[in-house]
This record gives sequence, C-alpha cells and structure tokens, in this order.
Amino acid sequence: MINKLRELKSFEAFNFFREMNEIPRGSGNEKAISDWLVKFAKDRNLEVIQDSALNVIIKKPGTQGYENAPTVILQGHMDMVCEKNQGTVHDFDKDPIAFIVDGDFLRANGTTLGADNGIAVAFGLAILDANDIPHPPIELLVTTEEETGMGGAMNLDPTNLNGRMLINIDSEEEGTLLVSCSGGVRSRMSVPVQHEDAVEGYKTIAVRIRGLKGGHSGMEINKERGNSNKLMGRFLMDLNAVVDFKLASLNGGAKMNAIPREADAIILVREEDIAKVESKASEWNKVFANELQGIDPDLNLKVENIEENVTRVFAEDSKIKVLRMLFLMPNGIKTMSMAIKGLVQSSTNIGVVTTTNDAVVFDSAVRSSVKSLKKAICDEMIVLTEILDGSIEFESDYPEWQYNANSQIRTVFENVYENIFGNKPHISAIHAGLECGLISDKFNGEIDQISFGPNIYDVHTPDEHISISSVDRMYNYLLEVLKEIK
Repeated sequence: MINKLRELKSFEAFNFFREMNEIPRGSGNEKAISDWLVKFAKDRNLEVIQDSALNVIIKKPGTQGYENAPTVILQGHMDMVCEKNQGTVHDFDKDPIAFIVDGDFLRANGTTLGADNGIAVAFGLAILDANDIPHPPIELLVTTEEETGMGGAMNLDPTNLNGRMLINIDSEEEGTLLVSCSGGVRSRMSVPVQHEDAVEGYKTIAVRIRGLKGGHSGMEINKERGNSNKLMGRFLMDLNAVVDFKLASLNGGAKMNAIPREADAIILVREEDIAKVESKASEWNKVFANELQGIDPDLNLKVENIEENVTRVFAEDSKIKVLRMLFLMPNGIKTMSMAIKGLVQSSTNIGVVTTTNDAVVFDSAVRSSVKSLKKAICDEMIVLTEILDGSIEFESDYPEWQYNANSQIRTVFENVYENIFGNKPHISAIHAGLECGLISDKFNGEIDQISFGPNIYDVHTPDEHISISSVDRMYNYLLEVLKEIK
C-alpha cells in the first residue's frame, strides 16, 4: 500500500494514518492512541499537553517569516466507530486495521477504516513533522470520544490554546466548506394518565402507520418526510370528533434523533362504530397520500381487529390531554436560514412516543444554529406541558456554531480554492452537531472556524472508504491555505 502512495505529496499523511490504525482507538478506548500522540510530540521536542479527558494539544512555532503570524488550530478527533461485517474476524481492542488499495480508494478488510477522523490527525502530524512546509504557529488539537457524545471537546480547557483561528478537518465532501452547525437539546415531555376499567361491548382495534421512509432528524428534516407520530395524532384527533373510542396505548418511533417511520395506537370502539373507523382510515390515507406524494409514496394507515384482552383504558380526560399533546407538539422545520440558502436553521422532531404504566412520554430532538431559536422551541414545549398538566425535562444540551458573516478564515479558504481549482467552493452548513459548536462555546463565540475534508464514503460502516486522490488534493489545499496566513 505504502509503495503505491509514495509519489504523492500527501505520502507522509498516509503513512501516519497507517501507523495510527495499528493502535486501538475506538471511542472510549483512546488511552493508547493518546499516549502515542504525546510520544510523537516529545520525540520531536514539540510542546505537548495531554489533559484529563486524554485530549492532546501539540504546538509548533511558525516557520521562518511566519513567526508573528496568527496561531492556527488544526483540529480533529482521534477516536473512530468500530463496526465490522458479520463473519469478519477482528478484535478492535488489539488488531490493526488492514488497508486495501482499490483503484483510487483506500478501504479496510470488512471493518470501518477510521478515516473518520484519523485522516485529520494524519494531516496535522505530517505538517508538524515536516521541515519544508511554510506555516504560521500551529496548535494541533486532537479530541476524544467525538463519536459518542463529543466528550473530549466538552471537557476541553480553552486556556490551553492560544489560537483564535481553527480549521476542523472532519468534513467528508471535497469542495464543500462548512461554516455553521446546529446546537441541540433533547426534551422528554410526559402526560400523566389515569386509567379506568374497560367496559363490555367494545372491540379492540389496532391503528397502525407503516411505510414511511424516516431518516436522520437533522440531515433529512429538510426533505419534509412524514412523521408517524404526528400523523397518528392528526388521525386520532379527527376520529375522536366522530367516534367514541377508548385509548389503551400509544407508541411510535425507535430513536429520538430519527424521524419515526411507524406508530401504533390500540383503541376500543363499539362494534357498530368499526365501519366509521375504517372509513376515516380510508379518508386519511387519501389525505396523507396527497400531502406526501413524491415524498412518502408507500405510507399506509391501516386498521386491524385484534384479539387482545384489554382490561384498562385511559380515562377520558387523560385521553384528551394525550391527544392534544401529540396534536399540538412542535415538529419539523421551524425556521430557515436567510444567510445560507437551503439551510434549515431550527427544527424539532418527535422521535419516540411511549406508553408507560402511568403516563405517555414524548421524546423530541430540538436543533438550531441560533441559541435563542432553540430556546424558543423549548419554551413552546414548556408552555404546552403546563397547559396539559404534564412535566418536561431537558438533557444533552449542546451548543451551536453560528454563521460568521465576517470570517477571515473562510475568505482565505475561498480565495485559495479558486486559485487552485478555478472555481468557487460550496459554502454550506450542517443541521447537526459538530465539535465546532462546543469549541465555539468554549471561546464564547470569539473564534474563527471552518470545516473541510476529503471525500469519505459510507462512514460508520464496514464499507467506509476514502478517495486517495481527494486526500492528496485536500492536503495540498491545506498547505496552500497555511502559506497564506501571515
């Protein structure tokens, strides 16, 4: 593998990447790779800091002519997602990751490759190791546990860093510069439920929603796909206006940060009302098909008679409160960015609805690239919960990285890209969390950041692979950017 890459200017980066992948570095198991990075620095007489979270910061002065240039932070994370194919024999705690050159691609042998985000660290190490690359003062920041909650960035001490210009190398599409990401918080809203005994003369029916595509609640919220929980809420509210039904349970979705694809409601109706329920289901299938045409064409709302021995149902007041909560809860896109075309600025997703012994629980993921708009969504939820005599909790709050219209580092990246490639890069943002959000928060927003990277495909899967030529182009691009920062 090494011989095939030797003629590339990025050869040393590939070489460091190979060395890294001989060391276990799954999220939560970073001690060995963190110590290896410390040794790299000490072997080269570079200043190094290893903190209690095992984050590593390596510092190198600017080269001749760049001694007084602004310090640049190069940033990536050392941990990787450890996934393998069924039948692949590999122990991520001790086995090195095998590299396979497949044309222009570098892949592993039935496991994740670790290019996310080992390639960023390799870029930084190659620059720190070289003696012939002009650059300003460099601080290489390598964080831990990015893949499992950004624990390293969360515990970062900003006083260990002098730079106020940061280049994150954790993007996966060549030619795209990320300039913003959303912050988020998870909400858990509960409506208490009083029960009563089920009465004779009612038949048990399951109302099921199936066939939706679902997707990532951040990356694919802009596709306006159907949310099975919200669709169920609309159907049941309308049904309640024409049929006296009892609600026994309401469940939908699997993960808070995934657009739910399925939902189930178990209801009890009088036998003479079954036809009305079926008619309503047919009516709403047409409504949903019209609303979601070209988006979720396989949606199916169906009604099934089931032989389930239901002995308890929601009291009428509890049923109404639960239905109103589901019907009124904010969901989907709330605001769009006016600075970046097509960017969802704020959203929320009712990911999971669960019936417990004494309540119905609604779990949502709230996202926004503007802190005040995230708070506004949370405030809506608080008010709604108070009106319906429920309770609400928030957890896993993480900060946003807000777009900086006056970013100097973005200007440098844009100009250098156009000079090298003859066209402008794509300026974009992500409606999901990045370490840049946490780092920005650490510096109270007073840090100029950008994120870029080479083409990486199928990350977090055993099919993960990276374009060799793209790595080479983006490495050379980074060198030219550093040359321009004086």
